[in-house]
Amino acid sequence: MPAVVNINTEEVVAIRDPFENLFRDFFGPYYQRRQPNTQYSLGSGVVIDEEGYVLTNFHVVGRARRVWVTLHDGRVFEADRVVVNSSLDVALVKIRAKGEEKFVSIPFADDDDLLLGETVLALGNPFGLGGSVSKGILSSKTRRPATEGRTMDVQDWLQTDAAINPGNSGGPLVNLKGELIGISVAVLSEAQGIGFAIPIKRVSEKLAEMFSPETLDGMWFGAVVRAGRARLAVTAVQAGSPAERAGLRDGDVIVQVNGVAPRGFIQFINVLRAAKDRQPVALTVQRGRDRKTMNVRLTAESTVFNAKLIQQKTGLGIQELTARLAQGMGLGGISGLLISEVEARSPAAAAELKHGMIITAAAGEPVSDVVAFAKLLNQRKPGDKLRMELVVQIQRGAFIQLREAVADVVIR
Repeated sequence: MPAVVNINTEEVVAIRDPFENLFRDFFGPYYQRRQPNTQYSLGSGVVIDEEGYVLTNFHVVGRARRVWVTLHDGRVFEADRVVVNSSLDVALVKIRAKGEEKFVSIPFADDDDLLLGETVLALGNPFGLGGSVSKGILSSKTRRPATEGRTMDVQDWLQTDAAINPGNSGGPLVNLKGELIGISVAVLSEAQGIGFAIPIKRVSEKLAEMFSPETLDGMWFGAVVRAGRARLAVTAVQAGSPAERAGLRDGDVIVQVNGVAPRGFIQFINVLRAAKDRQPVALTVQRGRDRKTMNVRLTAESTVFNAKLIQQKTGLGIQELTARLAQGMGLGGISGLLISEVEARSPAAAAELKHGMIITAAAGEPVSDVVAFAKLLNQRKPGDKLRMELVVQIQRGAFIQLREAVADVVIR
């Protein structure tokens, strides 16, 4: 319970997201009783690292301008959003600690340590009123409820009959060892006596993706390290990345960073990020019975994943469509990448892409910056097809019409 917190926010922003109905149904009447520019208690969260990192739901903090965290003992701290992910409904916030203060954190359960029928507890700190505990059993590990008419990016929800009300949303679902097995989320207002949670396996995977040097600082490390338990296992290494060049391999277990055993995943990533002047970081790994030490030097993604790589792969010259540029072209409200050049006899030319078209998405993912698009292309092999979604400008006399289009470009 000391790791469970209340999340309250100020100046809630009206946005459209997958949780609009959930937000309105559960919190609408509560908001109507509050005055503007006041604090709103939206849910719960759980501390996962002693430095004050808190896991919660995206729909709890995703629309807030300012966030406060109330601890189990009643102390209140302002917090900063670090990373959020709307598709999985998870967010990570950081308490603004005073001095060197440490916080009580919760241990993670093993990914698949789940038994149907086992007793589970849903913990929370609803509306800042104090700790809340409800008991139930794990009744399913494979539920896939839809929100806003679509299935979210959660392969297998945990379902329990432990009561999970909106105030507990974002709080931990734990086993009887007090280990975190899921992040609670209320998604079906019509359901009676049913609660859902995002399994810790999916939370750990998304945390490893979100809390990375690439996402946070635009620095290329190139390895995925499992978040959660203290064992820092490498689960993937990108070809040609700084991690691969240093000798890191899939399956390695990182036991020391710069000669010191890291406390956990969060600290490990922060040590990578804090390397002064991007000096090499010494990683000691356990590989079977052997222990090896290697030096990895992070590289700015913009020096690798840039317009030059895009041109090499597709024959496209690309320019980021800034707000000012879009306004000047009469494209206000559209985000994407402007095609500034098409190389003759290139894959882009074969796909009939033209100067002035706007690439808005690729492989179903919105694209708005050169680095993200280049990284997407780099994941494809020569000969692979990449579907691009476009906005095309068509001149009709003095008027310009905008049409949507798609094109399949073969990567070279």
